[in-house]
Amino acid sequence: MAERYLSVGQVAELLGTTVRFPRRLIEERRIRYVKVGRHVRIPESALAEFISSHTVEPIRRPRACYGRAA
Repeated sequence: MAERYLSVGQVAELLGTTVRFPRRLIEERRIRYVKVGRHVRIPESALAEFISSHTVEPIRRPRACYGRAA
């Protein structure tokens, strides 16, 4: 199956941000991208990698057993 390439606007919409955020990721080289002429496209796999590498999992703490309140 062919890779799908997203525009900066599409990436911003998927992330729920303004267009400025994906442009900054590109400028700082924090996400993979492809230049097609003067256009910049981000592969869906690069977006998925970016999201998974910045996902913070919750800490699972054992429940404390407290006695009944007096």
